[in-house]
Amino acid sequence: MKPLRIAIIAGEESGDQLGAELMTSLRARHKGELEFTGVGGTLMHNAGLDSLFPLAQIAVMGFSAVLARLPAIIRLAYRLIDHIVAFKPDILVIIDSPDFTHPVARRVRRKIPDLPVLDYVSPSVWAWRSGRARKMTNYIDHVLGILPFEPAAYVRLNGPACTYVGHPLVNKISLAKQAAVTERKSEAPMLLVMPGSRSSEVGRLLGPFGDAVALLAEQSPGLRVEIPAVPHLKQYIQREIAHWPVQPVLLSGEEAKFAAFSRADAALVASGTATLELALWGIPMVVGYKLDPIARRFKWLGNVSSIVLPNLILEQNVIPEYIDEACTGTVLSSAILPLLQKKAGYEMQTNAFEKLQELCSVAPHSPAELAAEMVLQHAPAS
Repeated sequence: MKPLRIAIIAGEESGDQLGAELMTSLRARHKGELEFTGVGGTLMHNAGLDSLFPLAQIAVMGFSAVLARLPAIIRLAYRLIDHIVAFKPDILVIIDSPDFTHPVARRVRRKIPDLPVLDYVSPSVWAWRSGRARKMTNYIDHVLGILPFEPAAYVRLNGPACTYVGHPLVNKISLAKQAAVTERKSEAPMLLVMPGSRSSEVGRLLGPFGDAVALLAEQSPGLRVEIPAVPHLKQYIQREIAHWPVQPVLLSGEEAKFAAFSRADAALVASGTATLELALWGIPMVVGYKLDPIARRFKWLGNVSSIVLPNLILEQNVIPEYIDEACTGTVLSSAILPLLQKKAGYEMQTNAFEKLQELCSVAPHSPAELAAEMVLQHAPAS
């Protein structure tokens, strides 16, 4: 039996983790030999991928940083296209990072028209630039969605077939909750503040978040604040919060973050993946966000009723969200105070989060297991 040849491309660190888990599940399910090529990081390398070039060469964040690296990234993309075509894969799997992975997939498909192409992690076609979904049918055979509403969205948008395989956070949060030491909560309320993981968004949000904390401190005697901080922003956040009337405890690492989750009464959080983490844990929250000036100009391209993932999954805006001009200390503190006091809105959120857990669950399987099954279903008959 000849080896099953799989080209697999991840464009950033989160994709590297998904790719490694997928490769491991494929090895566990496929009876024959597997050969992998493409691009990935350390985790995919450890799972058996010989990456054509280091992931760090394309995993560039921020508009200006991408512009500066654009010529080099384009050269790498064409190298990768030629490499995949020469490899003659049986399947191509692209993982997230659509600005890089989709142009590569499109060009590979032109050169190998009958090659099955799967997209693991859908671009946000349901939120903005929905016309992309229809165009994807030209080069994507199947989308492996990580949000439960995505299959219906692709039907509505006349896109390729889509299967919900589960969000990686569901299993991760479940295991973290089991491992977390249950700490007796203090009578004094504890607020988690999560201003994001990118320097630009943290810079825009620490001001109104700090104003909210100052107002809450006046109304909640003994208020405690903890901030899980990504390592590269910890010093910056430390400087920016030095004048806050309540000095937050800064935390590093996932273990410390999840321990804080077990202590928290409520959270003030930036829009992003952290909202889903908190909701799956069961922590009521308020979301604040300020768009960067360029993104603000293009808000008209969006077509969703919320920027908060749990709200979109639940199809109900149970989590209050305050964007741009509405994101002020006064507004945020007024919304959070009842949650800290377990009053208005607290029970509504916690009940909704139980429903969210059910909607997102793919038990007894893991997302990687279901994704591997879908990949192998598209493999040519040996």
